[in-house]
Amino acid sequence: MELKFEVSGRINHPIEEVFEAVVNPDQLSGYFTTGGASGRIETGAIVQWSFHDFPGMFPVTIVEVEKNRRIILQWEASGTDDGDGGEGPYNTIVTMRFEPLEDGRTLVSIAEEGWRKTAAGLKASYSNCSGWAEMLCAMKAYAEHGINLREGMYK
Repeated sequence: MELKFEVSGRINHPIEEVFEAVVNPDQLSGYFTTGGASGRIETGAIVQWSFHDFPGMFPVTIVEVEKNRRIILQWEASGTDDGDGGEGPYNTIVTMRFEPLEDGRTLVSIAEEGWRKTAAGLKASYSNCSGWAEMLCAMKAYAEHGINLREGMYK
């Protein structure tokens, strides 16, 4: 069994605006990286993300950016010191896809894969699946209504 998932949601804005809401660190920090984002998402960059619910900076390696279409990134899997047969830290791969819809909205899909087939890997994959689904809900509220759903939620 491969540990992977995909979540998706529709944002009521054109693809250019939705894509910018992810790659722009000021916008991303307005609804998702509540502790901040250190830089713009661009191919080859390593940015730092921080979350109030998971304090500390997380390095995120941007593998590929195809403007208004796709973002591929890598970051360290949580739960790597699991005593479950793992051999130290490893990365998972996140792919974000952006698709314009005929009605002017944008479909955003986020997939993540690459966890070890261990109890810790399974737990981490469920946690990240929940986190990415929450990110889509928070992005929708922020983009469409200017509301930060995560503000005050964790601290």
